[in-house]
Amino acid sequence: MDDYGFRHGRDRGESSSIETQNQWREIQDLLKERLITQDDFPWKLPIPSSSGNVAVEEGGGGALLKYHAGCGSLVVLDVTTPTLQVVYQDFSLLTNFDAPYIPSFLAFREAPILLQLLQKMKNTGNPFYPQLLLVDGNGLLHPRGFGLACHLGVLANIPAIGIGKNLHHVDGLTESGVRQLLQAKDNSGEDFITLTGSSGCVLGAAMRSTKGSCKPIYVSVGHRVSLNTAIKIVKMICKYRVPEPIRQADIRARDHLQKNSGGNDGTLQ
Repeated sequence: MDDYGFRHGRDRGESSSIETQNQWREIQDLLKERLITQDDFPWKLPIPSSSGNVAVEEGGGGALLKYHAGCGSLVVLDVTTPTLQVVYQDFSLLTNFDAPYIPSFLAFREAPILLQLLQKMKNTGNPFYPQLLLVDGNGLLHPRGFGLACHLGVLANIPAIGIGKNLHHVDGLTESGVRQLLQAKDNSGEDFITLTGSSGCVLGAAMRSTKGSCKPIYVSVGHRVSLNTAIKIVKMICKYRVPEPIRQADIRARDHLQKNSGGNDGTLQ
């Protein structure tokens, strides 16, 4: 795992916002060259068991990387267990930001702390190091086609899926337009629809993760996972509207922020 790009973004001195954006565009373009949008992993795809739970024949460690209100969180679930058991969690609080807030470039602000959490896990040889990342953010469904899920997936070199709770207005796609499509008669029985922009490119999918819901989540390719596979995986790990790893990370990050507790080794006993 490397931190390519972040040193350049932080070492900006007196650079203006425009100069910073130009630097970050160059970095994104370089990272895009390493992006893989097809299935590229050694483990077998999770399959539904007869009980409706998720079973995995090989592997099984799936993680959620989330950044929320100055707190980075890494929560790992074992998807081989019927309850999607949380087996690891770690958090990192950040009060000072080296990178400015610039829309479409949030990865340069949020990714470093999340990559540090992954690196910490790798350095300690933790057996629960994830085989798949679910990122609370977008992948290809992004104004520059390279959201946080792509950024983290490429730099960590781990298969990654982007999960958006809201839709970026990208390539002619709008949230109201997507909801109209979901409510259309032809799609009323579908649990997801693919999102094709005005350019003709398929950017992701809007998914009804709970039956009858008109408030979808937005799934997109991050790295080393195709959209079809991403959709299958997300459907298997949704108990509620958002996938269970994201729900657990939300709950645990809020609890950690409230307690403002010190560090721990992350492993749940």
